[in-house]
Amino acid sequence: MTTVNEILTKLETADNTTKNILENELVSIGTSALPQLVDQLQVVRGIKRGVVAMTLIRLGDVSVKYLKEAAQQNKDFEWVAEYLIREIKMAA
Repeated sequence: MTTVNEILTKLETADNTTKNILENELVSIGTSALPQLVDQLQVVRGIKRGVVAMTLIRLGDVSVKYLKEAAQQNKDFEWVAEYLIREIKMAA
């Protein structure tokens, strides 16, 4: 099984088709990847950040707990977490 870090590394050179495949791989890892995805969302930029954010949205309500915890620990991340939580709630 491919790890979150391996997938994020592949995103650096991914075209749109590959990006979608990699996002699906992240989603398929499921809830076990949530802590790492939320941690990565706070440090990655560009295409990686977008894919991680979309993965969290697609994973849905289970992401909310981790986003809230990260926002409490990192006030600079709070607006990102709040935005994603709103997106998750609207998608539900």
